[in-house]
Amino acid sequence: MFNRISGVISEKLEGGARILTGGIEWDVIMPVNDARELPPEGSNGTVFCWLHHKEDQMRLFGFASALRRDTFLELLKVEGVGPKAAVKIMGGISQNDLENALETGDLARLTAVPGLGKKTAQKMLLALKGKIVSGGKNDSVSRFNELAEALVQMGYDKKLALDALNQAARASSETPAGEKESVIFREAILYLSS
Repeated sequence: MFNRISGVISEKLEGGARILTGGIEWDVIMPVNDARELPPEGSNGTVFCWLHHKEDQMRLFGFASALRRDTFLELLKVEGVGPKAAVKIMGGISQNDLENALETGDLARLTAVPGLGKKTAQKMLLALKGKIVSGGKNDSVSRFNELAEALVQMGYDKKLALDALNQAARASSETPAGEKESVIFREAILYLSS
């Protein structure tokens, strides 16, 4: 429903921000790290959003980037992690540290996050290994995000899918631009199947 909101940052809060767009001020709940990344009050800024709707309330959650929102949505898939808990987890650990802890199985690092217990951390390790991959580790993540998501829907691990897409992109450097995406996708499936 909402993808992002751009407007004037009217107020920065510890756990969110207020953004003024066209006469409407949005109250957005954000991880502490993301709220700190916003431009100063009075400046224009953009927040990537997700709307949580329940019978008795609606809450708008915001993030500094689409990757951060994707991380939030992945956290919601973990049993016992709701929107508030996901925001708290993301506020207690950097994106890189979270990715590294999930990839290396570092339970101690995850349980050091305030409010994150051992059982939930173990569930996160089981559910999210290979699911959260940053553009900082792999330059092609943003270029291949849609293709990677299609491969994930086909049952492939996201990290393996991105690696396969990188290999396919290098191999198809001579392909004409109009055909490149479909060729890369087909080649990535071949790499994943072998």
